Amino acid sequence: MFAVPLGEDGAELGPLEPWHAEEFLGHMDRGREFIGRHVGLADAVTDLASARAFLETYARKAAEDTGRIYGIRSGGKLVGGVLFRVMDVGQGVAEAGCWLEPSAAGRGLVTRALHVIIDWAVQERGIHRVEWHASSANEPSLNVARRLGMTRDGVLRESYLHRGRRADMEVWSVLAPEWRELRGGRA
Repeated sequence: MFAVPLGEDGAELGPLEPWHAEEFLGHMDRGREFIGRHVGLADAVTDLASARAFLETYARKAAEDTGRIYGIRSGGKLVGGVLFRVMDVGQGVAEAGCWLEPSAAGRGLVTRALHVIIDWAVQERGIHRVEWHASSANEPSLNVARRLGMTRDGVLRESYLHRGRRADMEVWSVLAPEWRELRGGRA
């Protein structure tokens, strides 16, 4: 298995595959309420079968080149992840996302992990536009978009039904030329 270091604190980014289902479920159980405040992942992964099914969906997406999922590990323990929820290589558009359990929040892990996968998407896959969709109430997620140098494209009013309530979703994006400039030409 490969792992990409995410800095000097020993955190790593690596594959999250169906055989990780038990570990993924344990991670989700540790962070369920925290993760579920704004995203449906915590409600979708509730037992071993649903954890495996979720990861199998992303294994299929990877095989079809339409999405990817990666785990963030700290001290060898799964504490979060990043993904391309959708990826349309033909159109050059991908939507990135993330989640973390509370023990990993506030350490910059998501921002560092997203730098890795966005660099890959722009440099290796030719993605032109990386989008970020987040609830307007999810200030930590909106801050990630800001730290990544994304531009707020707009708000989809009451477009997301989550736990019986409608939420506004903000759409942010960064274009490949902007990303290269922000990264000093490295991407």
